[in-house]
Amino acid sequence: MDLLRHLRIFVAVAEELHFGRAADRLGTAQPPVSQAVRALERELGAELFDRSRHRTALTSAGALLLEETRELLAREERLRALARRAADGDLGTLRAAVPTGTTAAAVSALLAACAEHAPGPTVDLREATTAEQLRLLGSGGLDVGLVHRPVAAATGLRLGPEASSELGVVLPRTSPLARGPRVSLADLSGQDLVVFPRDEAPGWYDRLLESCRTAGFVPGGVRHASSPEFLLALVAAGNGVAFDQGAAARREPRVAWRPLSGTPLVRRIGGAWPAGPSAHPAAPRFAALAAHVLARHGAAAGRHAGTSPPPDGPPRPWSVVFG
Repeated sequence: MDLLRHLRIFVAVAEELHFGRAADRLGTAQPPVSQAVRALERELGAELFDRSRHRTALTSAGALLLEETRELLAREERLRALARRAADGDLGTLRAAVPTGTTAAAVSALLAACAEHAPGPTVDLREATTAEQLRLLGSGGLDVGLVHRPVAAATGLRLGPEASSELGVVLPRTSPLARGPRVSLADLSGQDLVVFPRDEAPGWYDRLLESCRTAGFVPGGVRHASSPEFLLALVAAGNGVAFDQGAAARREPRVAWRPLSGTPLVRRIGGAWPAGPSAHPAAPRFAALAAHVLARHGAAAGRHAGTSPPPDGPPRPWSVVFG
C-alpha cells in the first residue's frame, strides 16, 4: 500500500465530508477514492467514516487520525522541500519572517546583526502575520519566524527566547484621560478597543483581551485595524482606544500615548522553527539573535522591557547562545 497516497485521499474526504467532492478535488473518479479509503480502513483496522445515503461524517477514530495525518503530511512536505533545496544548493539561504508592523529601525538592526555575527547564510527576510508564519513553517515555506506569543497549536515547532515590551494606551488627544500621566485599564472600561484582527495572531489576541477583562477593562466594542496608520486614524477620530509601545503614536499630534498604571500589558515576540531533521541549522541562531535585537530596539521601536530568561539562569548574550 502507498500509505502516504491513501492518507492524502483520506484528508481530502475528511475535509470535504463528501466522496464525490473529494474526488473532484483530487482530479479523479469517485470509485478509486472510495476504494482507497476502504483499503486504508482495512490496513488500520478501524472505520474512519460513518456513511449514509445523506451524509458522511468522521468517526472518533477518523477525527484522531486526521490531526495526526495533517502533521505527518506537513513533515513530509518539509522534508521534500529540504531535499529540493539541498539539490539546488540553496541551504545557504535562510528564509525568515518578522511580524507585520515591525519598524524599519528594527529590521535594519536585525539584518545588520546577522551580517556581522552570523555571516554564513543569506537571510531572505519577509513580513508576515503570526498565523501566516505558522502556516508557512508547517508547509516548509519558511525556515524561521518571529511570532507573537503565546502560539496556539505549536505542534511540531521549537520556540526560541522571547523579547518582551510593555504597552501603553493610545487615546484621542481630547480625551480627559490624556490629561494625567498614567492610565489604568479599569479607567478605559466601556470604551471601544481598536486592535489587530484576531486571525493575524489568535493566541496574542485572546491573551490581550483576557488581560484587559481581568484588569477591569471590558470594551464597549472591538474594532479591527491591520495597519498602524489606520489604527491611529480610528483613535484620532474618537472611535476607540488602542495599545502600542508609543513610537508611532508620538508622531501623530491628534492622539496621546500614556503608560499604563498597575499590571502592564506585555507583548512577547520570539522565534519559532520546525522541529526535527528538516530544520535549517541556522534557525536557532537567528532566533536567539533576533530576540537580542528586538529586546534592544523593540518590535515596533518602542521601549525596551528585556528578554525572558532561559530556564537555567539570567539572559545570556546572543554570542553565548550561538556558541
